[in-house]
Amino acid sequence: MTDDTDFTGTIDDAVEAFFTLHHGLPRQAPGSDASTRRLLSLCGPLPERPRVLDLGCGPGRSALLLAAEAGGSAGGGAEVTAVDLHAPFLDELRTAAAARGLADRVRTVEADMNALPAEEVEDGSYDLVWAEGSAYILGFDTALARWKRLLAPGGTLVLTECEWTAAQPSAGARAFWDAQYPLRSTAGNLAAARAAGYRVLGVHPLPGSDWDEYYGPLAERVRDLGGEPSPAMARALAATREELGVRARHGHEYGYTGYVLRPVEAGDGDVWPTRPETAADTAAVRAVNLAAFQTPLEADLVDALRADGSWLPGLSYVAEAPDGSVAAHALLTRCEVGGAPALALAPVAVDPAHQRSGAGSAVVRALLAAARERGESLVLVLGHPSYYPRFGFTAASRFGIRAPFEVPDGALMALVLDGSVPVPAGTITYPPPFGV
Repeated sequence: MTDDTDFTGTIDDAVEAFFTLHHGLPRQAPGSDASTRRLLSLCGPLPERPRVLDLGCGPGRSALLLAAEAGGSAGGGAEVTAVDLHAPFLDELRTAAAARGLADRVRTVEADMNALPAEEVEDGSYDLVWAEGSAYILGFDTALARWKRLLAPGGTLVLTECEWTAAQPSAGARAFWDAQYPLRSTAGNLAAARAAGYRVLGVHPLPGSDWDEYYGPLAERVRDLGGEPSPAMARALAATREELGVRARHGHEYGYTGYVLRPVEAGDGDVWPTRPETAADTAAVRAVNLAAFQTPLEADLVDALRADGSWLPGLSYVAEAPDGSVAAHALLTRCEVGGAPALALAPVAVDPAHQRSGAGSAVVRALLAAARERGESLVLVLGHPSYYPRFGFTAASRFGIRAPFEVPDGALMALVLDGSVPVPAGTITYPPPFGV
């Protein structure tokens, strides 16, 4: 992600130097198999043998994993079309696919992402369009606009993007990135995705170890290249050293985030529109909670929280039915983990007439997006372990977070909204209305 436009040699020399420097490295951008699997899990159910388009595949780490594991059948596995402009990367991918017994599942296309050949990459053909670390070549907004047409009905776009994680990036970090690739925040990219006609299925901040998987081997390559480099290679080495140095000094100010997006289809936005609750919704919210649960405990809890200091205006959301009535409700209130602020997701209620219709998922996704956009970093939920992972929740015990009472390990879950903020460990302190 460096700019060689003032290089005095030929463009071909610069490109050749870049690919020589990167040839044989396991990754061409921050990432990991764990993050690929996490993003895949956020896509929801897939066909038995999904059709996947991996754009800017490089040597194919993601393509190989998707070919082996994506899909709804017991054995898993997708049909992957892997696109890259650099033929040696595609050679590496074909060799690796053959070695893993995946040659029949991986088809390579040597092409520029800016000019995809229609005879090789057909519009409306893919259940997944995948782009880890490559969307920046077009730009995030351009990628969102151009790649939507490639998706089959109900298809999903997965891409990762470099973005600011600091609210106020330093002058040193800005001096580098503003010249290379101006970054936005997660909130800015979420807004761009929605403006481009997508709904957000999931967001995954890549951990720092994903940068190590990319920069570790690259730094070794830079150290190992000795002798008298050509002018083009000297420039490529200098640019790479600068990028590595910026990461060492300012890595806490920016990071990569994965987005799982699905185009809004006709009627999607009209079925379950969501919004913050208003004073006029109080009675309807209580009615939904009374109808959804066997006892009035949850309805009473909402009323008590509304009068408590843990209540956060704007973080009680409703989903509307086609007739304008409240179909579902979800609430986030302030709690603490080991003395650090967090959010508790409870309750989530759906009118029985609208259960299993998507109303609950719609209101939860909208509520979590609102929390993320206002700068919250951690959400906790006690609920069914087969339901909440679709929103990105994982076992809270992974982070050393525990409930103040006995609970099955898989039922207490956590969702990290901001990967730049350290995740606190310890016991959850719930607001007094919870009675625990």
